[in-house]
Amino acid sequence: MPDVKNSYETVFILSTTQGEEAVQTNVQKFKTLIEKNAVIDAVDEWGKRRFAYPIEKQTEGYYTLISFTSAPEFIAELDRIYKITDGVLRSLIVKKEVKKEKPKKAVEVPKTETAERE
Repeated sequence: MPDVKNSYETVFILSTTQGEEAVQTNVQKFKTLIEKNAVIDAVDEWGKRRFAYPIEKQTEGYYTLISFTSAPEFIAELDRIYKITDGVLRSLIVKKEVKKEKPKKAVEVPKTETAERE
């Protein structure tokens, strides 16, 4: 069976009550974990943001978005690690859809009257 690789995005929210150093340590931990098992396409640290509603009695968290390409088997392991890591309030992993371009249809150019007469 061929080695299948898919594109994914993951967003995780870390608790800010542990301090800035613990937040950066966790972000680096997840980046390293993903680098070992996948190819990182982009990392976007959104920083500290206020929640629309409290999550586990907290009103703000540190958001990070990572786009990567990996084998589907790694996703379950990443999700498991998110769940057992202290300080992770929420996480989400989604498979990015590959947009396939539709072939362009040839446009017929109407013949002009002069071309018909010749």
